[in-house]
Amino acid sequence: MITMKELLSAAQKHRFAVGAFNVGNGEYLRAIMETAERLESPVILAIHPSELEFLTDSFVAYCRDIANKAKVPTVIHLDHGGSVEHIVRAIRCGFTSVMIDASTKPFEENIRITREAVAIARAVGVTVEAELGTVGQAEGSMEGGSDEILYTDPQEAREFVERTGADTLAVAIGTAHGMYPKSRKPKLQLDRLKEIASLVPVPLVLHGGSDNSPEEVAESIRLGICKVNISTEMKKAFFGRLRQHLAERPNECEPTVLFPSAIEAAKELIGRKMELFGSVGKRSLYA
Repeated sequence: MITMKELLSAAQKHRFAVGAFNVGNGEYLRAIMETAERLESPVILAIHPSELEFLTDSFVAYCRDIANKAKVPTVIHLDHGGSVEHIVRAIRCGFTSVMIDASTKPFEENIRITREAVAIARAVGVTVEAELGTVGQAEGSMEGGSDEILYTDPQEAREFVERTGADTLAVAIGTAHGMYPKSRKPKLQLDRLKEIASLVPVPLVLHGGSDNSPEEVAESIRLGICKVNISTEMKKAFFGRLRQHLAERPNECEPTVLFPSAIEAAKELIGRKMELFGSVGKRSLYA
């Protein structure tokens, strides 16, 4: 188990990205870690504050045990921490990386809150992700977002990182949390990303990675994205297969019978994403 800074330094140097997959239950954790180990890919276990509230702190101890025994570099990351209190709780639970998301606040307020989170986390060797600009909100996500995407300004991004000391930066270039309805087609502003990457030295993060075209995601990685968040798409694969199984066997109630095929569906999705991100086989880059 390592920090995000350690994990993404190799990704930034070798131009690949690491997937951050939301761990909302033990079945997701199994699907993510078994796929990562099979493909020899580094991986990020992301837990949102609402997921942590549901799972309780003891689940993090389970994740830490799995991560410490894993054969691949693994980070346990707080996804979209909305307050310093969220950050402190995560650190006490044993997260190796935290995100402070004050992106809906005014610029100076975002800087102030982020600096406070960085000071707390850095004192105990935990790395910090921050966000500038706001990611949109599509369907099927509990992570929130803005009805209107506020794109990250490249010059502000440089100033923000310089003044806060954030280790990684989530940027808004046209993604949304969740799955897009058929009436909307996601389109990434890759020119904006290219300019941000030329000005900001830290690894960049793409939130709302579900449902974007593989070509655009691959190009965003080439231009500097080092971490891609996947949540809704993985959950949709898992529960789509589970619903199918339940429809075929409506009287079945044994988890050992119902969950394996759903786990396999999630594994298939996770494996495709790791291939797309270029992280397959990258275990060898880490000591």
